[in-house]
Amino acid sequence: MVARAPLAITIGDPAGIGPEVILGAWARLVAEGHAPAAFVVGGAQLLAGVAEALRIDCPIVPIAEPAEAHLASAAGLPVLAGLDAPLMPGQPSPEGARLALASLQWGAKFALSGVAGGLVTAPIAKAALAAIGWDYPGQTEFLADACARPYRDAVMMLAAPGLRTVPLTVHVALAEVPRLISVDLICHKARITAAALRRDFGIAAPRLAIAALNPHAGEGGQFGDEEARIIAPAIAALRAEGIAAFGPVPGDALFTPRARATYDAALAMYHDQALIPVKALAFDEGVNVTLGLPLVRTSPDHGTAFDIAGKGLADPGAMAAAITLAAEMAERRAAGGG
Repeated sequence: MVARAPLAITIGDPAGIGPEVILGAWARLVAEGHAPAAFVVGGAQLLAGVAEALRIDCPIVPIAEPAEAHLASAAGLPVLAGLDAPLMPGQPSPEGARLALASLQWGAKFALSGVAGGLVTAPIAKAALAAIGWDYPGQTEFLADACARPYRDAVMMLAAPGLRTVPLTVHVALAEVPRLISVDLICHKARITAAALRRDFGIAAPRLAIAALNPHAGEGGQFGDEEARIIAPAIAALRAEGIAAFGPVPGDALFTPRARATYDAALAMYHDQALIPVKALAFDEGVNVTLGLPLVRTSPDHGTAFDIAGKGLADPGAMAAAITLAAEMAERRAAGGG
């Protein structure tokens, strides 16, 4: 299978580890013979400076348009010319934020128009973007807006070898979670997850494990009634629709090796319930995948790490995994006709 178009990789905040993990990931994928057709949206001079400073063997090949990426990749990492910023590792700046924003905006346009087969986003600094007028909680919400979809349709999945998790609530206080979970929320995100597992991961009959909220799944109501009042009815509704959902599974049992073999994705009630197991088991291989949008989008499951930027300490594994997964998803969509 061949993707219809090269992947677009956004540079993220150039003061963070984004540039060096992009270079390191590309060098690793080339060495392994697994590099897909792709290009970075801007930062050619900056990336060349990072490669030289950190002695990363990754030649930069400036290109004028995405279509050149297929041929240019034979000589190095294709990078769209025209967008750049000064090289200042660990020092976020307005110039860097403007490059990060322009890279994200153009990357989204390329992916939505079909010029790019998918989008891989490097980490951004939300505070730096807010300082130049950006008004989104994160890249996921920006992309939902760009796709003219409600935020609730952009579902976060954390994917790692042998484990996929979906948090039903994300960046909210833990005290708010019991109020926010509902039968509608569970069913909505479970449907999007099941559809994405079929379309983007090639799983014909997805199995979804639904986590409990309370210890011991509420222990028959002793520790809370959300399992009986909300989660169990949602599971029943999903099963009535033909989705192989089961639970509520107590959180302390959901991620054991034996349990992980029984499902294709686990839907967790809150942020840390979903992210802790992925980061504990596969920190350098975890990928943030956005489900429910008309474009393919992946991102490494880590932040800008300004404290180690430019020191050659960042592991490119998660970026390599994000690029690889985006290519696989794009190939499946191309083979499926959309």
